[in-house]
Amino acid sequence: MVLAVLGVALLAEGSSLVRALVQIRGNARHASRGMVREIRAGDDPALRTVLAEDSTACLGVVLSIAGVGLHMLTGNIAYEAWASILIGALLIFVAFQLASQSREQLIGEAADPVLRREIHEFLGEQREIDTVSTLLTMRLGTRSTLVAVRVDLVGGMDSEDVEEVLVRIKSDMTHRWPLADQVFLDVTEATARDRARAAGERRALDATVEAQEARERGGGGGENTGPQE
Repeated sequence: MVLAVLGVALLAEGSSLVRALVQIRGNARHASRGMVREIRAGDDPALRTVLAEDSTACLGVVLSIAGVGLHMLTGNIAYEAWASILIGALLIFVAFQLASQSREQLIGEAADPVLRREIHEFLGEQREIDTVSTLLTMRLGTRSTLVAVRVDLVGGMDSEDVEEVLVRIKSDMTHRWPLADQVFLDVTEATARDRARAAGERRALDATVEAQEARERGGGGGENTGPQE
């Protein structure tokens, strides 16, 4: 009887887990990235929480079935006790991970490194921009990201041209990345020191993205994929 109840529970939790995975797969396909990266990106904390809860529930039921089954086969109740201990440890671990991820979002984490590099590349392609001195991002919510950029424009532009260029670049950025709905561009003259620092930060960003993609390829079955620069 107990095993039958646990079996029904596994089916119920498993169906919920499958629905969460289907939704994540759809989101990943829409964002043109792998499921592993989609889960790590955590654009929808509620969906990620549901996934963690359902996965934990399924694993907990499996451990319960194993503990009860071994108890029934051997007559040793220690198997059920160990199953209970493992389930408790699992719940503590998952709760800690969710709390840690939520804390990072509450204090304003930076946008995904891949997104930051894409923005960097887009700005570097603009003929009116000579140097991207600083690029700062901060997630304001699940569908809102602040982007603050300090740029040095090419010479020979009057004030009206500058205003038109900034408006066009902001419009193109929000159209290309709807998530980046708060864009601020600051025009400033970049010194040699600013250029050197910006080049070093860009190299560090490229290295971060490459390392992230390598981790995802290694752990995702070959799928590709405070303010911070």
